[in-house]
Amino acid sequence: MDGKIVVTYKVLCDNDLNQKISLKELLKNEKVAKAIKSEFAKGHRNITLKSKEEATLSIETLKELHTVEVSKDDFADLLSLAEDDANSKKLLKKECSRVELVDIETHL
Repeated sequence: MDGKIVVTYKVLCDNDLNQKISLKELLKNEKVAKAIKSEFAKGHRNITLKSKEEATLSIETLKELHTVEVSKDDFADLLSLAEDDANSKKLLKKECSRVELVDIETHL
């Protein structure tokens, strides 16, 4: 099969943060509620914060994305090839030893 695959990946570390917080949980926190009220409702009294929908907030470690181009014939080995690319670029270290595939694009 002719063509190329462009794989985008990021390197994962042991101390990376990946946490989700619901909006209701966030608004229950007194410090957060006080900060919102003081910023957006200055001078008003008897203010309450409500959330109608169950929205979530993600807190994640910002990661640099890396790409590698491989042959379409190597589709089954994309993860291994991304790991090899990270090794060749010296991105993998003791505490950062895994990769996560973010995007896979095919090109003719």
